[in-house]
Amino acid sequence: MKKSNIYTRTGDTGTTQLASGERVKKSSTRLEAYGTVDELNSHLGLLLTYVESEPERDRIVQTQRDLCAIGGILATNPQSERHTRCNIGEEDIQALEQAIDTAADGLPKWRGFVLPGGCRAAAQAHVCRTVCRRAERAICRLADEENVDNAVRIYMNRLSDYLFILASKLNFLAGKEEILW
Repeated sequence: MKKSNIYTRTGDTGTTQLASGERVKKSSTRLEAYGTVDELNSHLGLLLTYVESEPERDRIVQTQRDLCAIGGILATNPQSERHTRCNIGEEDIQALEQAIDTAADGLPKWRGFVLPGGCRAAAQAHVCRTVCRRAERAICRLADEENVDNAVRIYMNRLSDYLFILASKLNFLAGKEEILW
């Protein structure tokens, strides 16, 4: 019987291999950072099942691609000779800022903090926003230990802003009133 390629047993001792080849503990800050980015990507996949508007769907899919690139960056030891080809840069940040501006067009003026909820899509966007903030905090902890490209941190900060405004837009489109705190 042929062995499946999905299990290798190499992680059974609590270590895993980075994309750059080194083995690290699964409890490392690096794994926490890219694992949380992966979790966010999965939550965005769920959000995608609730969103019908094509522009928002396209932005979510692009964000998932960007998060895969960020995961690749975080899964590579910056001191390694094996450099990742993944990149996040100023143009990706600007694209998110444009998406924020576009999503905000036509929305009521900000009235204060809102309770997460509303329609299912907006509620899931809020879950994505909070997971994004957790991923950002993990990336900042990693940056305290070693060099992390500043564009990655900025991107994650903008992404949580986008997810907040997206939740508002999804509630607006669904005719759901946001509940102020």
